[in-house]
Amino acid sequence: MRYRMYGSINEGLLIDVLYGEEHVAQSPYLLKGAVLHEYCDCPEEDPETWRRTLSCPTEEPQATADFVPFPSIDLQRMLTEVPKRFAEKRGAIVHYTVLNNKIYRRALGKYTDFKMFSDEILLSLSRKVRLPDFEFYINVGDWPIEHRKANETPGPLPIISWCGSMDSRDIILPTYDIIHSTYETLRGVTNDLLSIQGNTGPSWSNKTEQAFFRGRDSREERLQLVRLSKKHPDLLDAGITGYFFFREIEEKLGKAPLIGFFDFFKYKYQVNVDGTVAAYRFPYLMLGDSLVLKQDSPYYEHFYVALQPWKHYVPFKRNLGDLLEKIKWAKENDEEARSIAKEGQLLARELLQPHRLYCYYFTVFQKYAERQATPPEIRDGMELVPQPDDSNSICDCKKKTNLKEEL
Repeated sequence: MRYRMYGSINEGLLIDVLYGEEHVAQSPYLLKGAVLHEYCDCPEEDPETWRRTLSCPTEEPQATADFVPFPSIDLQRMLTEVPKRFAEKRGAIVHYTVLNNKIYRRALGKYTDFKMFSDEILLSLSRKVRLPDFEFYINVGDWPIEHRKANETPGPLPIISWCGSMDSRDIILPTYDIIHSTYETLRGVTNDLLSIQGNTGPSWSNKTEQAFFRGRDSREERLQLVRLSKKHPDLLDAGITGYFFFREIEEKLGKAPLIGFFDFFKYKYQVNVDGTVAAYRFPYLMLGDSLVLKQDSPYYEHFYVALQPWKHYVPFKRNLGDLLEKIKWAKENDEEARSIAKEGQLLARELLQPHRLYCYYFTVFQKYAERQATPPEIRDGMELVPQPDDSNSICDCKKKTNLKEEL
């Protein structure tokens, strides 16, 4: 059960969770005191209390690994080198300073429109818990950008990105896509990580026994996937829904009509092929109850480290050379395929819950702040990122629900 507050309530909230006319679990639930709207700026002053309330894990393996090359962070070096190395070439860097729980930033480059997503999560998190004082640079482009090795001189810089790769040293955060879907849950019209769980199509035995793919032409293997589909329609239904990179191929391969994402799960097997980097649909596919076949890839998101091939998904070669073989295996080993699909879904449900995503962001920010060699500063050209207007909400922070007591 989930709910979203569209306004604040001053005197407590009673929540009934019913199946038919029967209460479920410990329903009815009473949250005492004020229950606040998302835009209420009432952060928990003690970060450890907040972490305990959310049951944040004590360690995030990917974050721990990402910080190994960075025992100390020289902010003056970052200030000198980042604009020259990355902003001028890539044009998709945003420089932030968080000071006294206020967010300040300056855009470095032409392609920084996606700063709206990094603004969004920083502001939302700062309304919930007091953030440490820290200064960092986030790459809002697709590709990870720091490719220096830890033993090089000069060494790598701690750039934060949404996607990692085997040959880069970027510090990875949950993607803007899953964070935005979490933030907008029950308000927007796009899919979110929780809505997928209630819309997973027919039962396993009633799903179509084909592998399925729809997507843009953002990687050549996706075109190859369509060619395989034309040769083996009994095993694979693949189509390109939009041509941007290989327009000259459209007439030959054809363009598939758009299909609602929930309809993907009418098929037993989902094919996950990289786009420009890791395909950001992957977490959504994992949350369905179809078997995910995942292309071998040098790219990864923050949670991939917890996944195991043949336990949570079925891998196939990057050149698609054994994809048809893996689809045939799944058809011939139905119970095992169903078991892998279920294991993957359960792990994704655990790792991608909203509170885990907020915990992950806070963990990375905390690790970063602890490694700063000098205090962060509000630099020339930075502007305050204001909190959203909460004039329609009652925000009496003194009366807010004590979640530690309630939960």
